[in-house]
Amino acid sequence: MTITSQIRGNITRTYVFMAGFVAFVVFAAYVMGNALGYGNSWMAIAVLFSVISSFVSYYYGADMVLAMSGARPADRKRDFDLFTVTENLALAAGIPKPKLYVIEDTAMNAFATGRDPEHAVVCATTGLVDRLERRELEGVIAHELSHIKNFDTRLMAVVAVLAGTVAFLADMFMRSLWWGGHRDRDRNDNLGGLLLIVGVILAVLSPIVATLIQLAVSRRREFLADASGAYLTRYPEGLARALEKLHKDKEVLEAATNATAHLYVTNPFKGKNFGAWFSGLFDTHPPIKERIRTLRAM
Repeated sequence: MTITSQIRGNITRTYVFMAGFVAFVVFAAYVMGNALGYGNSWMAIAVLFSVISSFVSYYYGADMVLAMSGARPADRKRDFDLFTVTENLALAAGIPKPKLYVIEDTAMNAFATGRDPEHAVVCATTGLVDRLERRELEGVIAHELSHIKNFDTRLMAVVAVLAGTVAFLADMFMRSLWWGGHRDRDRNDNLGGLLLIVGVILAVLSPIVATLIQLAVSRRREFLADASGAYLTRYPEGLARALEKLHKDKEVLEAATNATAHLYVTNPFKGKNFGAWFSGLFDTHPPIKERIRTLRAM
């Protein structure tokens, strides 16, 4: 396996996931709208909700994430290694140096956010900067810069909006049924009755399916960022060793929330393993051991 083949494969699989996600949102909106007798107007509502949510996320998402994380702006003297590593790798990647922030926490983690490379942010914990060797820190920062260069932060914002749109439509559908907001139909309309049954099933299951797709896209982009970061440093072992250290660190990052967990280089809620065969479907990140094995196979 080569680094470039790993990158191409991950990009292709992401496109497949996204195409399926968009088709699922359109299908759910179509069925729920027709089940209530409103036709395709529900699809228009879904599009409007998505546009408004995307606008807010696009322009204010990074500020909201930093505020929730309690991060401080990095200082060149105080955080010298973080500054110099990021400057060198951003130059090698051909992107502007992102703004740097630090979370005062001994847990080891980092994330990137921002709508594009010109408005990007990389944030790392003090635990990560202090406890990793420089080549290992380069591996983690290269991973985060790859998220920025690959526009993963924008993609995941769109995915989050799509998942939110599905949840919004499902909630509207159930409320309309509860309050009798659906339009009257001919009682002998078998198609209408069937659509109503399918609509109820979709309203119950679609938020779960949307979440699973969202998490699957998130895991796939982590693999892509690993491969892209290894290509940037030409040293996959640096990130592999860093991931080993992060895997051994069982400290939970207090600043992380369910809304921001998918941004981090590894799951910030460490040690939460339910042991069920399907538990991996609900993970925001691929298994670290699999990521390490993939890196060392490059």
